[in-house]
Parts: sequence; structure tokens; C-alpha cells
Amino acid sequence: MKEANSSRVEARLSELGFTLPEVAKPVAAYLPAITTGNYVYTSGQLPLINGELTVVGKVGAEVSAEEAAQQAQVCALNALAAIKSEIGNLDRIKRIVKVVGFVSSDPAFTGQPVVINGASEFLGQALGEAGLHARSAVGVASLPLNAAVEVEVIAEFE
Repeated sequence: MKEANSSRVEARLSELGFTLPEVAKPVAAYLPAITTGNYVYTSGQLPLINGELTVVGKVGAEVSAEEAAQQAQVCALNALAAIKSEIGNLDRIKRIVKVVGFVSSDPAFTGQPVVINGASEFLGQALGEAGLHARSAVGVASLPLNAAVEVEVIAEFE
């Protein structure tokens, strides 16, 4: 028998080789996610793995677009953990409404959409059609802790 907090989404993540992490501890004065009505808004999620950044620097300089896309995927996984902490079960997600990705970019780097595809494609794999969303991919001068990528997610749930 399935545990009350396990889900088809988590089973799918496992099939893809991922385990939902603990919710990343905030690095400043904010909540990882907040609910209003039937929507969950995550704070910007850094690509923390066990509380640490494994890649730092500007994309297009110290970090390749491919590495950054993998980091965006980690951010999306962390966002799912934050969403679960708010709604209890990822199967309650009706759809991912919007993803906003921030890429710490070398001034000459213009591949922000390719980097944030790491998050978008991951959400599509994990959630199917419910993972398809509107999106922004923004280049920025720097991110907290010198992270290469940060991703925030808005999800509608039932």
C-alpha cells in the first residue's frame, strides 16, 4: 500500500533517476514556498545539493551552458520539493503555470533560454502535460552565493 505522502510524480522522478530532496533552507529572510488560493509560488530555488552549490560562476565564462542547464534541472527538482512542502502530495499539481529562470551570465552570453530548458524539460518529463508552462529566461549580473542559475515556479493545484 502507498504511503499517504508518496505520489505518482515521485514514482516518475524515481524512474528518471531522481529523489525528491529535503526543502532547501532559505539563505535569507523568506519562505521556500507560499500558497494563495489554489496556487503555490516558490521562492527562487538555487541548485543546492545537500545544502551546497556544486557549480558556481557566470555562464559563458566559468560555467558552460550544458552545466548550467543541469543546474537548472536541480533548481526545478528543489522547486518540486518546496511545492510538496506546501501541498503535501505532488499529485495535487494541476499544472505548472509559470517558470522564471535567472542565469548569471557573462556579458556576451545570450543562451539563457537553452539553460532554462534544463528546468522546463525536466518538469515536462516529471509531470507530463501538467509540466508544460509559460516561461521567462533572464540573464543577470550575479546570483546569491555565486550560483549560476536560479529558478522559481508557480503551480496550480487541486
